[in-house]
Amino acid sequence: MLMTRFGLLLAAGLVLAGSAFAQTPIVKIDGSSTVYPISEAVAEEFQKSKRGAVRVTVGISGTGGGFKKFCRGETDISDASRPILEKEMKACAEAGIKYVELPVAFDALTVVINPKNSWVKELKVEELKKMWEPLAQGKITHWNQVNPSWPNAPLKLFGPGADSGTFDYFTDAINGKEKASRGDFTASEDDNVLVQGVSRDVHAIGYFGLAYYVENKDKLKAAPIVNKGATEAIVPSLETVMNGTYQPLARPIFIYVSDKGMRRPEVREFVQFYLRNASKLVKEVGYVPLAAKHYEMALKNFTEQKLGTVFGGKSEVGVKVEELLARKAHL
Repeated sequence: MLMTRFGLLLAAGLVLAGSAFAQTPIVKIDGSSTVYPISEAVAEEFQKSKRGAVRVTVGISGTGGGFKKFCRGETDISDASRPILEKEMKACAEAGIKYVELPVAFDALTVVINPKNSWVKELKVEELKKMWEPLAQGKITHWNQVNPSWPNAPLKLFGPGADSGTFDYFTDAINGKEKASRGDFTASEDDNVLVQGVSRDVHAIGYFGLAYYVENKDKLKAAPIVNKGATEAIVPSLETVMNGTYQPLARPIFIYVSDKGMRRPEVREFVQFYLRNASKLVKEVGYVPLAAKHYEMALKNFTEQKLGTVFGGKSEVGVKVEELLARKAHL
């Protein structure tokens, strides 16, 4: 009898706990694998500050995949490593989803090679184009075809998939057009898969966000990049992104917050916490923080609900954050 009572009490306790958990307000985030480490770090700190009163979930489905969910009203916030595109703006508009666009950090797309690669001392933008442009598919298959001083060895390419904003930005910056790329490479939305691929093959080369390189410095080497018309090779770092010398692969990264989400206090609190704590947490996870005044401008735009995007449906290479935050937004 005692065991039966205990069992009933335990069951009742579990039901109540489950009910309380189910009633806990949730902030739902999904999207870019590049922005993920920042949003995840902010989510952890925010949840600690709320002592379990709010839950924050952070998914990784790529920038494009994240916007699909966001424009269906499935998430409150979309992590994005490039601005919202015209087709995504249309999808959101058709579903009645409005949003605020907030830059949260700088990223440096990092081209990585295997540490045992002894022949690449630097990479010219023109050499990257020769490797990755659509015309290279099935034709540029060996290192010496890119540069005759390099070995006659297989060229193994690793990069983000087509749903990735990193893929969009890289193809725009290197090949001159978003999504213009050869298709015969190992693609993944999970940057850890790319890390493993390059770290295990001396003939491999790939690219992804700076944080994943910083996290895996022991098994990868960052290739210094020579921009078009430049003579000096620049290594991606906090300093070279901040001083503007790492080009054309430095870019702002974003969160998009839905207007419906903003009506809920837990989402408003989370975004305010994000912008007030981003500078410290962005640096901790290996990205480059914006200037304090930029976070203040972003917070003002959020508070005043400056709806829409300042990009007009396409990315821009070499854009400055202060200019973005001051521009007029359009839905």
